[in-house]
Amino acid sequence: MTKSVESLHTAIQRINRTTRERFKTTFDEINAKFQETFPRFFSGGRAELRLTDDPDILEAGVEIVAQPPGKRLQNITLLSGGEKALTATALIFAIFLIKPSPFCLLDEVDAPLDDANIDRFNLFVRDMSKISQFLLITHNKKTMEMADSLYGITMQEPGVSKVITLKF
Repeated sequence: MTKSVESLHTAIQRINRTTRERFKTTFDEINAKFQETFPRFFSGGRAELRLTDDPDILEAGVEIVAQPPGKRLQNITLLSGGEKALTATALIFAIFLIKPSPFCLLDEVDAPLDDANIDRFNLFVRDMSKISQFLLITHNKKTMEMADSLYGITMQEPGVSKVITLKF
């Protein structure tokens, strides 16, 4: 019985060590990509992920700090709504870039963005479309203009949807 308990304890320690190593490696990779993507969305500035102070990395929280151009470095909670949305989008793409999938579906990610930010978002998606296919649900005309294909869904009568396709 003692040997089984020791064996179980050793296995748990090994799993915890491996988990900590993988978490730290992945966290560092995402943070590096986030530091690359953020300036592209803001035409400058900087951002980073930070672990909160906790002796156990697996118990620590993650803070997002950002410095849009002309502002000071601050927690994401202190940013404007548009800045928060753009920062979150930069983080989503940073995570995506670690292990890109064949396609990515984004549902109205561009909705809270103003025209200048829409342009940077669209340029980024256009660049990313070289490595993955992007399916965007949007109501934004600028985003629609940059698409290779458009699929519109209309309801001409209740309960009956019609698909309209445009390819460029």
